[in-house]
Amino acid sequence: MAVIVNVHQAKTQFSRLLEQAHAGQEIILAKAGKPYARLVPLAPPDGKRRPGRLAGKVGDAFFDPLPDEELKAWEPET
Repeated sequence: MAVIVNVHQAKTQFSRLLEQAHAGQEIILAKAGKPYARLVPLAPPDGKRRPGRLAGKVGDAFFDPLPDEELKAWEPET
């Protein structure tokens, strides 16, 4: 659950808020009581990436050429 903090309070307690965000806490910064920005961590709290955490595989059809209709959709309009 996010914590809402007013900008004035955030200015005086910024270091503490950074530590909380780094630990995984989402912090909503509010200006005059209105949500304005969000302070979130850049990486998982443990700092480690977890490759392969999503189950499943890509089927062979993934590597088939795209149909002409799809290719045309990617071309710039002239």
